[in-house]
Amino acid sequence: MYRRSFLSSLTAATALAASRSVGTAHAAAARPKIKLGIDNFAVRAMGWKAPALIDYAAAIKCDTLLISDLDAYDSLEDAALIAIRRQADAAGIALYAGSWSICPTSKTFKKNWGTAEEHVRLGLRVARALGSPVFRVVLGNMEDRKTEGGIQARIADTVAVLKACRREAITAGVKIAIENHAGDLHSWELLQLIEAAGRDFVGANIDSGNAAWTLEDPMDVLETLGPVTLCSSLRDDMIWDTPEGATVQWTAAGDGLIDWKKYAARWQALCPQVPIMIETISGSQRSFPYKQADFWKFYDRRPEKLAKFAALAQRGHALTPFKAPAGPEGKKATQDYQKAEVEKSIAYLRREIGLGVRT
Repeated sequence: MYRRSFLSSLTAATALAASRSVGTAHAAAARPKIKLGIDNFAVRAMGWKAPALIDYAAAIKCDTLLISDLDAYDSLEDAALIAIRRQADAAGIALYAGSWSICPTSKTFKKNWGTAEEHVRLGLRVARALGSPVFRVVLGNMEDRKTEGGIQARIADTVAVLKACRREAITAGVKIAIENHAGDLHSWELLQLIEAAGRDFVGANIDSGNAAWTLEDPMDVLETLGPVTLCSSLRDDMIWDTPEGATVQWTAAGDGLIDWKKYAARWQALCPQVPIMIETISGSQRSFPYKQADFWKFYDRRPEKLAKFAALAQRGHALTPFKAPAGPEGKKATQDYQKAEVEKSIAYLRREIGLGVRT
């Protein structure tokens, strides 16, 4: 009797374990894969317009393509944009639309597209015609932190523009994605901007490379911005310690300090419907003398955030920057380098991390 009871219990336990294993397998199988793509700035030296960019994205088996500047279109008329959308649909590429600064008081603001509000409204129309769920924009760059009123004044100016365009965004069914761009915004400042404008139509375009330019750990930035992320422009970072602070050089995915398996796992938990799009800007270096007191005149020093960045710098090592040769061959070398970096990133993320829908 004891033996029958024991065997019955063992059989039940085995069945339960098997059931849990099957359930876990089914859950994993049901979980949608994160789409993989590129930001066209990764191959900026090519000078390609939208049709060539779509062909290239398809050739390297991308699922998505962020065209982050309006100059990539020969025409912004709806008919021309719809033709671009049809080409992308036929190639199996989902388009994401973007442009430049929408902060009228930023040092980077350009009048090419009219006022800041006119720029946003144009971008919303372009995004809608292309079938893009977002219109990606930026505030500016790190020099805006030094302007009158500092970055908080620039945030307020950007929020005012966004609120003025809320109705058009809601009507178009397009959300506006603000990037943490070139050292302009700490992740918590971008979150502040999004919440002040309205999370119902504004979110983040997360940039893991620019995270290092505000002395933040890219994983920590993902934790802050992941819940409000709509779009992405990602790359890897190599960071190393120096007597004055740290030096940052952006790299292809897998060549820097980001643990992409952990990063993708948190991405899956925080914003699984958002594609991971690669914007490699490899080769150049920038130093941040954050160990000097004057540096913090323009940045928000948060010790717990800085400690994570400093820990990365302790793990990193110096790299040799890329420099194209002088003369006519320099352009070709730069083009080849940019394509090699983005293609290496896409291949690594597909092979080692399991990203991407295409086979």
